[in-house]
Amino acid sequence: MPDTTTVLIVGAGPTGLTLAIGLARAGVPVRIVDKAAGFHRHSRGKGLNQRSREILDDLGVGEQAAAHGTEHITLRKYRDGVPVADHVVFADRVPTPETPYASGLLLPQWRTEEILRDKLASYGVEVELGRELTGFDQDEDGVTARLADGRTIEAAYLAGCDGGRSFVRKSLGVAFEGQTEAGECMVIGDVEADGLETGVWHQWFDEDGGIMLCPFRGSRHWQLQAAPEPGAEPSLESFQRLFDRHARRPDIRLANLTWTSAYRINVRMADRFRVGRVFLAGDAAHVHSIAGGLGMNTGIQDAFNLGWKLAYVARGWAGPDLLDTYEEERLPVAAWTLKLTDERLSAVREGVRRAGVGTEAGVTDDVTTLGVGYGWSSLAAGGGALAGERAPDGILPDGRRLHEVFAGPHFTVLCFGTEPPEVGGPARTYRVEDERARAAYGMEGDGVVLVRPDHHIALTAPTAPTAGPARVAGYLRGLGR
Repeated sequence: MPDTTTVLIVGAGPTGLTLAIGLARAGVPVRIVDKAAGFHRHSRGKGLNQRSREILDDLGVGEQAAAHGTEHITLRKYRDGVPVADHVVFADRVPTPETPYASGLLLPQWRTEEILRDKLASYGVEVELGRELTGFDQDEDGVTARLADGRTIEAAYLAGCDGGRSFVRKSLGVAFEGQTEAGECMVIGDVEADGLETGVWHQWFDEDGGIMLCPFRGSRHWQLQAAPEPGAEPSLESFQRLFDRHARRPDIRLANLTWTSAYRINVRMADRFRVGRVFLAGDAAHVHSIAGGLGMNTGIQDAFNLGWKLAYVARGWAGPDLLDTYEEERLPVAAWTLKLTDERLSAVREGVRRAGVGTEAGVTDDVTTLGVGYGWSSLAAGGGALAGERAPDGILPDGRRLHEVFAGPHFTVLCFGTEPPEVGGPARTYRVEDERARAAYGMEGDGVVLVRPDHHIALTAPTAPTAGPARVAGYLRGLGR
């Protein structure tokens, strides 16, 4: 007899783990499999942006991530081995009631995954290692997945979170349009560099190339990035030669190389994020330049969008048409991300040609993704001017943050100048008296705001006390139907 579950997730990186947590905490049976034999300890995607930090807060792991990460990292630029400028990322930003994080968070991907795995385990769900997907079939009733060990898993839905070379995407026959840059290659690795000042992201750029070493809090390892030596494979010896050439620090010897990779810049996107009961998320759906650090973040945010929708349909809280809005909302965001990272990469390339300028040219307000909204979505239709936008944070009368009460698989009804109504369904209501929150939500008079489980505004109803709750109740009753 085959194993069964409601959602089968393929791939246990940050995207798959975020999706699994969202489903598990909503009470949806979920399994997550990965073909790897063990958990890696590689730095890979090394930063959470401001929006992803809000998501990790929602998932209940924001404090753990912050305890291991670095905010406002200093970028130190060198020319001819001499330091010429320091730049602190988002140094001019401070937390506000509406936006609690002024900075992203620098930490290695293995640590992010470890934190997410621990949270998932608290719901009784463990990553199943050594489980490689070899095929699947779907019909109107569900998906039957086949694993390399001969096991079969039947699921209502399957999510491919299995990276840029996604087996799930290829099996679906989904086009992955775009290009791979033929001429430019980068090497990356995790090394120790005793004697180098910690707490600073060192960036040496010369006319003929460069090398960067990024530190991690509480770790002796640095992430090394460089243009490779012609004809040389990534190795400790080739990394040392590159370091000697650009850093001009004969007193520092690189050591304990634990991971290497070489890559060319891929800019590609799937033409569909859903085929029947199968979904694509993260790198399985889109890949792009590392400029701006949006790869892992976009995957986490894909999963946060998809997770509540799968949960609502699986639990019977919404109709099946809700699942169409995942592609409707996230595919345009992926297209925007590809364009943005191309622009940021061009800015970085131009910047490193000039003394005193480095990778900070890739950092703009856009890369926080706090401004990403879904105003075009059918879920925002008729919801008012702010429908689809990220819901600002704020303060409740009891001192709790709005984002704190948003956390979980429920909708939230914010009541301005009105008593919290009974609206039914998976929704919680709160009275808001804070004037800054009122301004942030555009509430000039009495009314209500309905906030989705992913912190986006569903509708605002600055109307009579009875009309606002009626619109909220009608929205929830008609969700996905």
